[in-house]
Amino acid sequence: MHSLCRILAIAIAFAALLPQLSAQTSRNSELPSQGKSMMPDSVAAAPSEAKPARFPQLTMEQLNEQQKALAREMLQVSSAGLGGPYSVLLRSPEMSAARFRLTSYLRFHTTVPRPLNEFAILIQARLSTAQYEWWAHYPLALKAGLPQTVADQLKQGKRPSPMSAEQAAVYQFCVEMSLNHGVSDPTFDALRKIFNDQQIVDLIAISGEYVSTSMLLNVAEVGIPNGGAPPLKPLTDAKLRKGMLTAK
Repeated sequence: MHSLCRILAIAIAFAALLPQLSAQTSRNSELPSQGKSMMPDSVAAAPSEAKPARFPQLTMEQLNEQQKALAREMLQVSSAGLGGPYSVLLRSPEMSAARFRLTSYLRFHTTVPRPLNEFAILIQARLSTAQYEWWAHYPLALKAGLPQTVADQLKQGKRPSPMSAEQAAVYQFCVEMSLNHGVSDPTFDALRKIFNDQQIVDLIAISGEYVSTSMLLNVAEVGIPNGGAPPLKPLTDAKLRKGMLTAK
């Protein structure tokens, strides 16, 4: 009986202390725990080590004579020295020398009018989300005469509107060819109305050329010079198809 009374007395005393213990616990939860920073996680976390480049930037001093000869030609047309795709391409100088001749024709001597040629390049950059490609060719397209409203809508992954008959024919041909790996008769016939055979072949070639350039840039993870922000918002294939191909 005596023991039972002592147990009851202890229980009553503990119950009386519960409100005070609860209040103290609440106050402690508002304070940082010992050794824990009060800074946000994004600030307090130690920065992770930078990912090494898949293809480290080459300099002229690192090149052999074959590479140097090609590099000097590249520097005449490059928007960023030996940056962008050029540092990567120099790893295979014989292939790149042959490719450089083709690229030179398709960019500067093609039968496709310059504004439409640059439009075709931008289409491939947008479809592949090739950031450097867009960064380099967006100003070139505007300078060549492509309307900024057309380029800016394309940048968002949308079918530009309005477009001229020539722009619309090139746009539909390039997008349909890229997404469907072929074109319908109406799409081909619309392009045939404005282009001759050589121009159609040249348009196919410039598209294929910049598909490969996009792949090279994306696999090499080439960024914008001087740490610039990527100009293109990544879009899923479904969103690109819906926004660029099916919307008319």
